Amino acid sequence: MSSPRMNRWAAAAVAAALGPATVAAQATPGNEELLLRIDELNQKLLVLERKLELQDEASQTAVKSTTVVKASPKGFSLESPDKNNVVKLRGTLHFDGRHYQDDVTPETADTWLLRRVRPTVEGTLGGIYDFRFTPDFAGGRTIILDAFATARVQPWLAVTAGKFKVPVGLERLQSANDIRFVERALPTSLLPNRDLGVAVGGDLLDGAINYSVGYYNGVTDGGSSDAIGDVDTDTAGDYAARLFFTPFASSENFALRGLGIGIAGTVNSVSGDAANPLLASYRTPGQQTFFRYRSSSDTSPGPYADGERLRWTPQAYYSMGRFGVLGEYAVVEQDVSRATTAGLRSDTVESTAWQVAAHWFLTGEEQSFKGFKPGNVFSLENGTWGAWELVARYHELDVGDEAFAGGADSFADPEASARKASAFGVGINWYLNENLKWVLNYEKTSFEGGAAGGADRPDEEAILTRVAVGF
Repeated sequence: MSSPRMNRWAAAAVAAALGPATVAAQATPGNEELLLRIDELNQKLLVLERKLELQDEASQTAVKSTTVVKASPKGFSLESPDKNNVVKLRGTLHFDGRHYQDDVTPETADTWLLRRVRPTVEGTLGGIYDFRFTPDFAGGRTIILDAFATARVQPWLAVTAGKFKVPVGLERLQSANDIRFVERALPTSLLPNRDLGVAVGGDLLDGAINYSVGYYNGVTDGGSSDAIGDVDTDTAGDYAARLFFTPFASSENFALRGLGIGIAGTVNSVSGDAANPLLASYRTPGQQTFFRYRSSSDTSPGPYADGERLRWTPQAYYSMGRFGVLGEYAVVEQDVSRATTAGLRSDTVESTAWQVAAHWFLTGEEQSFKGFKPGNVFSLENGTWGAWELVARYHELDVGDEAFAGGADSFADPEASARKASAFGVGINWYLNENLKWVLNYEKTSFEGGAAGGADRPDEEAILTRVAVGF
């Protein structure tokens, strides 16, 4: 079938051919009828040429407005030709296994579970307005995990509003598909997860500095706002700030490019009560609770958050070639009160945690803080086995002595809650391709206190595994 452009050329050729004939006809007397027919034909050719021009313009407009459909390891997308409007469909599925080798963890804790079931719709509108909506269907419940919009006004100025990760914890800011262990380390237990709020942030000095400052409803240590119905229950919000430096990201010195270092924190004035204490409990890498504050009973009210809560965390990562390391230190200072027979007892409980985690690709891939691509994919036909990675870490969480002081009037029961948890973990990760991996971890956690008579709670030994799909 001929194109509109070819038809226009054909019309022009006919008009050119008729030109001499018209001149000849004018030069010959007695041919008025022939001249009229030639004029009519010229008019029809002009109309035809205009129609072809309109058809050509319509075809070009249709091409410009055609939606671009893409599918890649990063998900599926619909995109306008100018790339200013994009809608992406992504997803995360984590199927986990928890099995304990110690003699103290209940047999009922051995289980298979769907840890994360998260479809995500995200995209960009008008070239500068980003959005994301992520529900989570794991654990037999439905929650809204992420729901936010970001206006990228300038590289140094982006405004985000909605529910999203509070940019404080380093490992927390890694996506669930990028973390190297089945569960995040103990410092993450002290730092906020997702919350509702408004934040301003961006990149300075060509990305060498990233900053964020925001105001949020406020959540307990390690918690998310969905645990309290996505509303503010402590009457005062969290102020959060973070500075992170990657000064050598564009350096010609390859050994320094993978260095990042920063500091972040939150501050809040928390007003709980015995019925709504707004205090956190802490879990082991095997997700067993090892510390909790006392709870209220009919005869004795429990402790509650009552005053300032200050968190701060220095953090860093470094990668070079196939080797990577991540470290962070976290501190939370929480004012706590409890009504006793002797009057109101108040103190500040200071808890600390830290971790060092190392990762090494056996198959030579390059480490990075976020995302990576296996050198090859698992294929029996091609004799390739994907990427293999060894991981190891040590992490601790130490609850302040203030929580256990006061005997029967203490904030926490020393015979039920441990003062300290120290964990060592090793593992292997098999990346079959960019979207599918299998994770196997062994975590051993030792405790100080937490058993009757002031004895130490027995060690926890957990084997954790995961089949993860992410796109």
